[in-house]
Amino acid sequence: MNISKLLKNKYFRFGVAVGIYIIFVIWLKNFWFLFGIPVIYDIYVSKKVNWSFWKSRKKKNNVIIEWLDALIFAVVAVSLINIFLFQNYKIPTPSMEGSLLVGDHLYVSKTAYGPRTPNTPLAIPFLPNTVLGRKSYLEWIHRPYKRLKGFSKVKRDDIVVFNFPASDTVALEKSDHKLYAKGNFDYYDLIRDEAYNLMRTDQARNNRTRAYHVYEDYVRTQIAEKFDVETRPVDRRDNYIKRCVAIAGESIQVIDNVVFVNGQKQKEFEGIQRWYDVRTNGTPINPRSLEDFGINKDLADVRYNPNYTFPLNSDKAEQIKALPGVVSVESRNLFTDGQYDRDIFPHDERYPWNLEYFGPLTIPGKGLTVELNDTTLPLYRRIIEAYEQNDLEVREGQIYINGAIADSYTFEMDYYFMMGDNRHNSADSRYWGFVPEDHIIGKPRLIWLSVDKEYGKIRWKRMFRIVRANR
Repeated sequence: MNISKLLKNKYFRFGVAVGIYIIFVIWLKNFWFLFGIPVIYDIYVSKKVNWSFWKSRKKKNNVIIEWLDALIFAVVAVSLINIFLFQNYKIPTPSMEGSLLVGDHLYVSKTAYGPRTPNTPLAIPFLPNTVLGRKSYLEWIHRPYKRLKGFSKVKRDDIVVFNFPASDTVALEKSDHKLYAKGNFDYYDLIRDEAYNLMRTDQARNNRTRAYHVYEDYVRTQIAEKFDVETRPVDRRDNYIKRCVAIAGESIQVIDNVVFVNGQKQKEFEGIQRWYDVRTNGTPINPRSLEDFGINKDLADVRYNPNYTFPLNSDKAEQIKALPGVVSVESRNLFTDGQYDRDIFPHDERYPWNLEYFGPLTIPGKGLTVELNDTTLPLYRRIIEAYEQNDLEVREGQIYINGAIADSYTFEMDYYFMMGDNRHNSADSRYWGFVPEDHIIGKPRLIWLSVDKEYGKIRWKRMFRIVRANR
């Protein structure tokens, strides 16, 4: 039998197909899928059932049917590729500049850390989570977290794409409410802002100030009336991209905007940048001369304010000093050590941390046990309640987990601490805390397209550039 006949032989084709399918089932570690082998046998050998029921076996199909068949195949193929192999991700914000730029389109490998099986497999492909005020997915089937075997685990300094933990709950604007602009709001930020506003109002009016949780409970009720509060499963939360600066079991501290892990200073990557104050002799800098520094067009327009602030790495800061008219370039400090910022995790005055001075904080890991008390609870409460789905309650000074008094807790998952390389302009773990392992999506491998909308051009030099975390 020659090769051409062999390739057309139905038993040979069935053998190849079933072999690939068995390997896939072993990778899934769900052997119930072995019941799909009879279906494969029927498709290739017996052909008793017309699995492509929209196509006729007895006569030639018209052009519309052929196009429909091709479309269905393409949707299924692309959906499987997105779930198990890779997906496209576009950088929407400047939090990773200057490692990755706004407008970079990335190939994100799912196999790097192992693809997750979908929590909500019933969804309309390629649509955002909410379309015309309704969810684009169904939660009739909700699968628990399961990750298939990948090539590696998340390591310190990796650039990682993950689901944004704080987008598990979103406040969607009600169409009939006129007090707010139409749009979506970060639920937890909204609660915090409104609760503190009420507290400050009472203080300004010399009213009796109540405990913060009283304002918080009141605000939750008000938000429920003004917004449609929507909860989302893990795989339907927003996608973020950051650098993993610490993994489970490590201790992190930020001192003067410099990261220390386990007491050691983090390697100074080329892409890490901070804000620098640039002072001139009064002569404005030509905005075109700043394009090569990757500076935003709005920041580059300094015709009316020749003293300004740029996000730069240390090398570019030195290069800026050489521009005509520049007198000095100095790193900017926004906070002092011990200055409390309520927007910074864990949002508790007993932890007076801020963007530039944070920690020390130990990253939780699977099997690690911590002491639970009134002081440590703000650090771990969200993990216990939201990520590991326990009922937690504080009554008369006692902490109860699932109805039992608890003075310690053992974590069920590994966690990570993520930060953007654009350190002064990144909403990252300093604001919302830990990233659970079940939120990890993949690792960016390649920039296949980069569009600079600010200057209206394609960045040809970035096309098909490999993403290197240690640059």
